[in-house]
Amino acid sequence: MTLRLQKERMTAHLLPSLREYHQHYGITRDRLKLCQPGVKVLHPGPVNRGVEISSDLMDDPEFSLISEQVTSGVAVRMALLYLMGSGKS
Repeated sequence: MTLRLQKERMTAHLLPSLREYHQHYGITRDRLKLCQPGVKVLHPGPVNRGVEISSDLMDDPEFSLISEQVTSGVAVRMALLYLMGSGKS
């Protein structure tokens, strides 16, 4: 699971470049080889392609659940808010 790098909040030049950030910290196929077999990649969106996650990995249905996660995100949050507001568990 990764989150979006919020470039708009990085006015203090904390990163030399987005390319360097991806090289050191981005999720790539090589980094996934270090994980357990069957690992899935999650990101709630929006995604900076090629920064947090390599673009090809993001679109690979074998590893990425990002599309389903983004599609379901609003409905899941609405359901949770409804349950929390109704006092039901």
